[in-house]
Amino acid sequence: MATETREVFGREVGWLDRSLALTCAVALAVTVLAGLVQVRFGAYDMTFWQVVGAVFDPLVWLRPNVLASFVLGDGLASALGFDTSFDLPTETLIVWNVRLPRVLVGALVGMNLALSGAVFQAVTRNELASPFILGVSSGAGFAVLLTLVVFANFAALLPLTAALGGTVAFLVVYAIAWQGGTSPVRLVLAGVIVGTVLNSMQTALFFFASDLGTVQAAIAWTTGSLTGVDWEQVRMILPPTLLVLPAAVLGARYLNVLLLGESTASALGMRVERARFLLSAVAILAAAASVAVAGIVGFVGLIVPHMVRTVVGSDYRRLMVGCAFVGPALLVVADLGARLAFQFTTGAPIQLPVGIVTGLVGGPYFLYLMRRRNELGDL
Repeated sequence: MATETREVFGREVGWLDRSLALTCAVALAVTVLAGLVQVRFGAYDMTFWQVVGAVFDPLVWLRPNVLASFVLGDGLASALGFDTSFDLPTETLIVWNVRLPRVLVGALVGMNLALSGAVFQAVTRNELASPFILGVSSGAGFAVLLTLVVFANFAALLPLTAALGGTVAFLVVYAIAWQGGTSPVRLVLAGVIVGTVLNSMQTALFFFASDLGTVQAAIAWTTGSLTGVDWEQVRMILPPTLLVLPAAVLGARYLNVLLLGESTASALGMRVERARFLLSAVAILAAAASVAVAGIVGFVGLIVPHMVRTVVGSDYRRLMVGCAFVGPALLVVADLGARLAFQFTTGAPIQLPVGIVTGLVGGPYFLYLMRRRNELGDL
């Protein structure tokens, strides 16, 4: 009886191995450490241990009304009956009000982009696929820019417009690739075409922006930036993340079947096109939520699944869990470099958009992946 129990237990959770646990632990430690280092720097000088004390201040963690005020906002917290009037030490107030939201947004954006890229790579059966390459990020970015430049009064609806833009872009890609069904190669080629067109349309929108502030905001969206984010952006991306994360993990078994090929998946009883479309919807939501708060951050959805795959293997049950931890680590570290690189090298208080850093890392890595292919058909 005990043997049978162990066998059943092994079949159910045998994919939770040591390599995955170690990967998640290291990634979590890197995220926390990089986040604390980033929170350490700012106009108000604090030591590292003051930052640690502020981040883990019991006056925040042990008082539900304080957490509710930060996470939900004063209006919703008050409506739910929480007392939003409270006093906190200066260091705690600065860290939680000003600096910590940037780290949280970076971690959530990294998680969403990593999961989105992993899903798209399985759906297209192409390890070079990502929301950036398939045109989803470009579609979401174009919708955001259109809202900022032409329909500025609807700026509060950026998450919805981003999701709509990403969805429309993928539907166009799907329609172009459809020939009695789709194939991984046609999806990628159609994504490149649609992404190129949308990028040109994004550039054209700059000619319609008369306000310099709008142009600067638009440039920040196209390059991907976490500068100036606050709890509003955390509240924008958190609900989609809470939908995407369980959907991606639960959909891992279907992604494993899709990797076997269309004929094998169909023989196993899977409705391939339906599964591909629904899983793509999860990836679109993740990518659109990221674009809505941080702009177009390229290559994270491409790099992270490969990094995780080399450590934990190609089983999507392990891969999804690993991406949920490594994605935040990569983007928080990249944003740390984007924020402090010039400050430490030249002393100038200049912050790079995080999308530039991920592009500098991701571009060469993308070329490396292409060089590993022996034939164009592998792409």
